[in-house]
Amino acid sequence: MSDTLTAPAAADIDRNPYKADFPLLAGNPNLAFLDSGATAQRPACVLDAQRRFYETMNANPLRGLYSLSVEATEAITAVRGQIARLLGAVDERGRACARDIVFTRNASESLNLVAKSFAPLVLGPGDEVAITIMEHHSNLIPWQQAAAAAGAKLVYLYPAPDGTLTADEIAAKIGPRTKIAAVGHVSNVMGVENPVEQIGRAVHAHGGYLVVDGAQSVPHMAVDVAALGADFYAFSAHKALGPMGIGVLWGRHELLERMPPMLTGGEMIDSVTETGAVWAPVPEKFEAGTQDAAGIYATGAALTYLVDQVGYEAVASRERALVRYAMDELAGLGFVDLIGPAEADRHHGVISFNVRGVHPHDVASILDMDGVCIRAGHHCAQPLLAWLTVENLACCRASLAFYNDRADIDALVAGLKTVWSTFHA
Repeated sequence: MSDTLTAPAAADIDRNPYKADFPLLAGNPNLAFLDSGATAQRPACVLDAQRRFYETMNANPLRGLYSLSVEATEAITAVRGQIARLLGAVDERGRACARDIVFTRNASESLNLVAKSFAPLVLGPGDEVAITIMEHHSNLIPWQQAAAAAGAKLVYLYPAPDGTLTADEIAAKIGPRTKIAAVGHVSNVMGVENPVEQIGRAVHAHGGYLVVDGAQSVPHMAVDVAALGADFYAFSAHKALGPMGIGVLWGRHELLERMPPMLTGGEMIDSVTETGAVWAPVPEKFEAGTQDAAGIYATGAALTYLVDQVGYEAVASRERALVRYAMDELAGLGFVDLIGPAEADRHHGVISFNVRGVHPHDVASILDMDGVCIRAGHHCAQPLLAWLTVENLACCRASLAFYNDRADIDALVAGLKTVWSTFHA
């Protein structure tokens, strides 16, 4: 495993001490993986942890009193506490509020859980749900459905062309009728960090609640749900070096207590009779059926590697250097149109762009022939691309992580020159 680097050392993008920790990258040295916004690569320690669970403590947690089952249960409980500390979800004594961490399949399921179980408790006819036009469909469609079911109105906040949500826009769109504001911490298309704290203050001033989609922030930056003013916070493990199939929802305990379960069966009950059931306490009442215990255990290993081994300061320093270099190189091509703010430091690992006159799917296919992996399409953000008047409702996206280096950017730039010459030979 690579040694921990200081932030200045990590910013040296000519060196790459990280790729050796990632088997897929180490085994494919000519691969430029630039799609970490869709899913991250996994370090060996995460793969080892998942295997270790099955080899040393494979048992169904919460269901047995024998030692293997107890060990599996304790392992999951420990990861709950680890995630609570990661999110700043601690009590007045600084103790992790592990019971407020709910495991789901992904961030989408976490957000759906809030929309289906919490929203009906507070939404009624004439009320409003405020979201931004930048939302991933996972933080848009659930609120469309929740608002429609309650007879409420969905209100969109629109940013300036550079992605900035202004104080005037927030004040104009969040008011006395706003019961819920749901916002992505970081846009998966524009890369901008939204003013979540300001939105939280605005909605709380009117007695509403703040839901935050952290899928694109947890992999890149430290998060403090209390400082943000969040009432709910969701993210996916697979974007933060963990396994696929593990999602996290943190919620304020008193709100989780009020919510009914979305799924029923399995160990989410305290007792069952022929005519009814009593739910288990939070968080178990939201975790029907057998959990992916090995995946949860490996998620703990992923977060330990990300936070303790690499460190958020090194992540931010390296990703800033990568984005600056990439945007300078792309701007110099002359046939690439960048999407989002001009300032590289506001992109948080995400660079969206189009090659003039070439469909993004063609760009991605040609780059793939050179071993460059980018995303092409609507990025589950069709309303945003429509609002930006992006042609074909599609664009290219290179999403960077700390395990990338200068050579990966150079491969992207060389590949884009091939794209241009292919269509303009």
